[in-house]
Amino acid sequence: MYMDEAAARGETTLRLAVAALAGHMSRYEPLPELIADHDDIKDLVSDPDNAWLRARANDYLKEINALLKSSDIYVLTPGGDTIAASNYDQPISFVGENFSYRPYYQDAIRGNLGRFFALGTTSLKRGYYFSSPIRIGMEIRGVVVFKVDIDGIESSWKGGEQEIIVTDPEGIIFMTGRPQWLYAGLLPLTPERLARTEASRRYADEMLRELPVSKAKSEGGHPLMRVEEGGRTREFIELAEEMPEEGWTVRVLADTSSAHAQALTAVISALLALSLATLGGAVILQRRARLAERLQLQQSAQHELERRVEERTSDLALVNTRLETEVAERRATEQQLRQTQADLIQAGKLAALGQMSAALSHEFNQPLAAVKTYADNAAVLIERARIDEARDNISRISSLADRMASISRHLRNFARKPNQKLGAVGLDEVVRDTQEIVAWRLKAADATLMVDLGQTPLAVKAGSVRLQQVLVNIITNAADAVEGRADRRIELSARRKGGKVTISIRDHGPGVPAAVADRIFDPFFSTKGVGKGLGLGLSISYNIVKDFGGSLGVVNHPEGGALFTIELDAARSSVREAAE
Repeated sequence: MYMDEAAARGETTLRLAVAALAGHMSRYEPLPELIADHDDIKDLVSDPDNAWLRARANDYLKEINALLKSSDIYVLTPGGDTIAASNYDQPISFVGENFSYRPYYQDAIRGNLGRFFALGTTSLKRGYYFSSPIRIGMEIRGVVVFKVDIDGIESSWKGGEQEIIVTDPEGIIFMTGRPQWLYAGLLPLTPERLARTEASRRYADEMLRELPVSKAKSEGGHPLMRVEEGGRTREFIELAEEMPEEGWTVRVLADTSSAHAQALTAVISALLALSLATLGGAVILQRRARLAERLQLQQSAQHELERRVEERTSDLALVNTRLETEVAERRATEQQLRQTQADLIQAGKLAALGQMSAALSHEFNQPLAAVKTYADNAAVLIERARIDEARDNISRISSLADRMASISRHLRNFARKPNQKLGAVGLDEVVRDTQEIVAWRLKAADATLMVDLGQTPLAVKAGSVRLQQVLVNIITNAADAVEGRADRRIELSARRKGGKVTISIRDHGPGVPAAVADRIFDPFFSTKGVGKGLGLGLSISYNIVKDFGGSLGVVNHPEGGALFTIELDAARSSVREAAE
């Protein structure tokens, strides 16, 4: 009975430990791919000997490492040499080290995502490694490695009632709340196991040893592990669960001494009860008058003890049931969240495709129809020898062709990816290009864009394409807000004050509800219906403006509607570095 209770408590601890480890790992798994896709990293592996690119990549990795609270992030070239690392300026740096022998490098350089846990050969710190190839087109130019520290999880296991250990495929303990068991094997350290471990240098130069253990079964069928330590043997109930993706086996060892002590206490209690009964029998010969009272008290005490034992057992069973139910509900919720997010992304893609098709159809069909009409008229006029009128028609056809080329150029510029170089950008040119892109949306909403850039030409420190993207996002949202309302004006103005330029975009829509004002720049947050956007436009705009060193905010205008304000550093208007 007591062994069953100890095993049940161990099962609960095992489930929680596995869930904690899996959750900790899943937080970091997608990050190497995102870092590998960063422009600074791609630029570096394309020109690995460029000192300036190395310095910029080092600063980027150090900033990301501090933000994510990871252990280390570093970049390897084909061949395994480290050319950039988050710890480049530390006494122990990975820069210049070669890690081609690590499985995480070998997996990534073949084009796969790598996972590996080991003791760092340079830092001598344990960690879990995630890796991803760095692709330039179809070619793999390097590897990004992301190391996660596991000391925080391990430290939470110390001092508990049960021992928690994690072993690798060779049965070697690499996580435990008992430091003296670290790097000890639960399985015999055969030459084959040692050779596989040495090939990957999983534990660097640490001395591996076998933990003196023996296995057995309890009378109730529970697996037992006996460990010889300090001249004495301790016995544990062994509970284990595999984590196949990580290649780990998590074990919870529940000490049986408490169960044996409870059983011994029960035996002593039984013997004591028997002794009291014997004594009562002797006393009954002398004092018959007090026999009934003492027997009644003893029976009452026994019933109370049994009742409390039953209540405690019932409470433990209820707690276990609740824990299992909560774990199941959490898994179901996470699965539903992933499905919902996938559905939203797919709906956003379809909505964007529909809007782009409608815009292009509207903008190109009218000029094409006019071109055909003018061409037919020109042919008739030529036949009738009305050359001047035919020349006028051909001139109109050329103007319409220029218009369609202008639309195509702006759409292409708006779609291309910027290289993130900043310079002096003239607001008048950016606003003019923005008006051409959003013209179809303003016309569809029957909205009017009123522009006031002041008397003096203004220039800001930014990138023209990305600043144009920000303005298109905000003006398109404003058009959505005023559509169908009595006042469909959208007002864009810009003024310089000191070393700053403030750009304001105000609509006359319903404004921003107070309940969502704090979340309006969050990714995937949208007040529109399904299929009308991913909720990424304002989040992307916010981060673009932050990259410029500026700020983006929104408030409700006192007279109604939303007021978006962009504040950027002013630049000399005589310099035009708008290309990105």
